[in-house]
Amino acid sequence: MAKMRIGFLYSLIRPEEKLLIKELQSRSEIELILLDDRRIEFDIAADDFGFDLVLNRSFNQSAALNAVRLFESLGTRCISSAHTAGICGDKVHTSAVLRAAGIQQPDVRVAFSEKAALSAIEKMGYPVVLKPAVGSWGRLLSKINDAESAMAILQHKKALGAYHHTIYYIKKYVEKRGRDIRCIVIGGECVAASYRTADHWITNVARGAISIPCAVTDEIAEIALAAAKAVAGEIVGIDLFEIPGGYLVNEINHTLEFKGCMTATGCNIPARITDFLIGQVAVQNTKRNGNVQTAIREIRQTV
Repeated sequence: MAKMRIGFLYSLIRPEEKLLIKELQSRSEIELILLDDRRIEFDIAADDFGFDLVLNRSFNQSAALNAVRLFESLGTRCISSAHTAGICGDKVHTSAVLRAAGIQQPDVRVAFSEKAALSAIEKMGYPVVLKPAVGSWGRLLSKINDAESAMAILQHKKALGAYHHTIYYIKKYVEKRGRDIRCIVIGGECVAASYRTADHWITNVARGAISIPCAVTDEIAEIALAAAKAVAGEIVGIDLFEIPGGYLVNEINHTLEFKGCMTATGCNIPARITDFLIGQVAVQNTKRNGNVQTAIREIRQTV
């Protein structure tokens, strides 16, 4: 039986990529092809790359989004899809989709000038968190506690001048008692969750937070799955804030880092992801074979 050819699109080999590559290569039914987004070339006129599926692990948002769109234009299934990556890679888009789906999130304001941003912050009330619309790992986040700080930080963003600094994405600061929750959703199931704890108000593992187990309650699973469904996310990380009486969705990550959650919970996330990918290719092949058989029957009936 021919092996299923799975492309692995990446920007850098982080610990999560190492774990995934090791797991994928351990499966005898898979031929894994590594695709460095800094080296891959597309011939728009080409028919096909011959992949059964491409796993999108690139965190270079512009490169990944265009690469996935090109793969999909050739009929190649990608996880995460361009649709999902386009939403999750843009915090403004994510917030708009969550709002449309009726999913609770922190108060969000968006502005496109320094003056409008300051007005939005004043209306929200201090403290607030200013985030880049595109970015990860807790970089370039600013907790703004007063008007003096707001004016200084907004002036700095304006002076930087780059396009992404002209989008002011502002969230009301949520007192999260030194922790948030990272939920791992794979194929419509919340397979694991962990608390990310830190003395700092930023609780990203990439910034030094420590992961400890979190029970996947019905309530946690419900909001995590609703958020994943809103972005059509097949393999995503959902970050939750605890509030009295429930949870808020803070972010959704389509190229999620999971080592901290995996270590804390013992859930073999690379194996769960690999099992899901194999299942998706099997479903595709079944549908394809069914379509071929249907076409053959139709041809015979017309002869």
